[in-house]
Amino acid sequence: MNEAAADERIASPCTSVCVIDAPSGLCAGCYRTLHEIAGWIDFSPGERLAIIGELSSRKKEYGPAIAARQSAHGQR
Repeated sequence: MNEAAADERIASPCTSVCVIDAPSGLCAGCYRTLHEIAGWIDFSPGERLAIIGELSSRKKEYGPAIAARQSAHGQR
C-alpha cells in the first residue's frame, strides 16, 4: 500500500466537539492537542497512529475533569 492510501485509512479522530480545555491543553472531543489537530494533515501514518494510540489513555486520565469543566461552563 502506498503512503497516500495509508493516509486515507487513518482518519482524523475528530468528534466535532472542538473545544480546547485550557488546564489540560486537550480538545474536549478528541483529546488531541492543538499541535496535533493543526498538524494532522501533515503527519505521517506512523505519527497519526501514535497519536491515536494515546487517545484512550488521555480520555481515561483527563476525561472526567474535562467533562466536569465543560459541564460547569454550560458546554457539551
